Amino acid sequence: MPLDSITLSALAQELRSSVVGAKIDKVQQPERDTVVLSLRGQGGNMRLLLCGGVGNARVHLTQTPYENPASPPMFCMLLRKHLVGARISALSQPERERILLLSLDGYDELGLPTKKTLAIEMIGRGTNLILCDGDGRIIDCLRRVDSEMSALRQVLPGLIYRLPLQQSKPDPFAMTAEQRRALWDARDPSLPPEKWLLQSYSCLSPLVCRELAYRCGEDAETLPLALDALAETVAAGEFTPWMILEEGKPRDFSFFPIRQYGDAVQGEAFSSFSALLDAFYTRRSQAEDMRRRTSALRKTVKNALDRAQRKLALQADELKQTGKREQKRRWGELITANLYRAPKAGADSMTVEDFYEPDAPTVSIPLDRLKTPQQNAAAYFKEYTKAKTAEQYLTRLMEENRRAAAWLSSVLDEIDRAASEADIADIRRELTETGYLKARRGGKERQRPSAPLRYRSSTGVEILVGRSNLQNDVLTTKTARKGDVWLHVQKVHGSHVLIRCDGGEVDAATLEEAASLAVYHSQAAEGGKIPVDYTRARYVKKPAGALPGMVVYTDYSTVIAAADAALAEKLKA
Repeated sequence: MPLDSITLSALAQELRSSVVGAKIDKVQQPERDTVVLSLRGQGGNMRLLLCGGVGNARVHLTQTPYENPASPPMFCMLLRKHLVGARISALSQPERERILLLSLDGYDELGLPTKKTLAIEMIGRGTNLILCDGDGRIIDCLRRVDSEMSALRQVLPGLIYRLPLQQSKPDPFAMTAEQRRALWDARDPSLPPEKWLLQSYSCLSPLVCRELAYRCGEDAETLPLALDALAETVAAGEFTPWMILEEGKPRDFSFFPIRQYGDAVQGEAFSSFSALLDAFYTRRSQAEDMRRRTSALRKTVKNALDRAQRKLALQADELKQTGKREQKRRWGELITANLYRAPKAGADSMTVEDFYEPDAPTVSIPLDRLKTPQQNAAAYFKEYTKAKTAEQYLTRLMEENRRAAAWLSSVLDEIDRAASEADIADIRRELTETGYLKARRGGKERQRPSAPLRYRSSTGVEILVGRSNLQNDVLTTKTARKGDVWLHVQKVHGSHVLIRCDGGEVDAATLEEAASLAVYHSQAAEGGKIPVDYTRARYVKKPAGALPGMVVYTDYSTVIAAADAALAEKLKA
């Protein structure tokens, strides 16, 4: 989500205590739209990230390591010339705009004091980093904007820096409760509350507008009271850095807890806005990078799955045709039983009584005019035998294709849940060993699958979770002791889960937590409460020739569980 002005205001308040007075030691530009300032202040060394990306503009302290290019970009060289050695004397946010201004005190080449300003504008498509001199004249910027790009505001070296045009909508936090109530009373009643908030006020993001409307429930008339409560929170500076997670992945963030999504998402509070933003964008970047790096694998598996499903459809049609074979056998029997009155060669058909039916109705049997009755009967028997053989072959082939399709679906699920290079390597190795990928030339020797995830239940029992089919194989067939408890979501692709108990009794808390982990690491993670089967590992078998991760199990019981991202994080060993 874009960084809204209230979150930015809270962030600015937080940053002032850290960066004001700090000296800039280094300037680096690891990405085209990202600058990292290495600072040295009273609190020690820190790094301030300034991002001018259109979809991810932000400012915050960062702990994330970034790889810098061998040759720094020209904008980085310019910033180094003007910023290295300068001190941050002030940090301000003009009138709740999505803009931060860093005031910098330094010295020029002659040792004379200088003042400069670095503006970080986080305004959608107009996002920019702009360096100005002491007179407010633009030295340079990340994105130059000429008159052809914007007739209203140009951003070019040599021009006087001016703030972007402000919105005409009022700031709700600069108004009294009575003023906000008067604006509410004059509203268009046909507008939904969240849409009215967004159209009527500045500073409020769509997420915050929806949240305020949600908290009012069915009674929209309480919206002014909800807005009053939010205004008190903002005035008191009582912010809660809050991240919204969906399937364990970052979806959004805010300056106060968000409840509108209910159980469909999880919430995570942070100690600071810098920690929140650093975690949010780092995780999102990792997720996007993982999607990019697995796209070729996903395409390969998806194409193979599509082929398997098309084959199944064609084979089902062929199998349906074999169902008519009994009629062929019956016609052969009827011709043979009536040879004494069968017509000579050249007839198109013969009519006989069907003694297979209770009332023996007459039936007309088609004949090949070029064949004798005996030859026609033999041809029908041959068609029957051929259809029977085809049915057996197609039934076996369809079962193999069903298993292959199910396995390929499980691999797609693995790809969706891949979180590391080791996970990708496991999936690639799995596809290579099963013939869906060609082995890389000059590749390394066959490696062992990476280790499964390790958890420890609230009562101290070790729980292992496979993240790939290869891990599942090793976990179930090699790691598991016969007395360990094995779990898997019912009729859904997911990880094999193992409770290390070696025949001992498993307490209820451990079983519930292991079942929750089984759901969390499955395709049903967002499906609410799901049946999870569990049994002793001795009852889990891998059939001969089965694909990786495919097992059968007996003597099982079932427990109902739901995924819990917070619990999974808490139980990590």
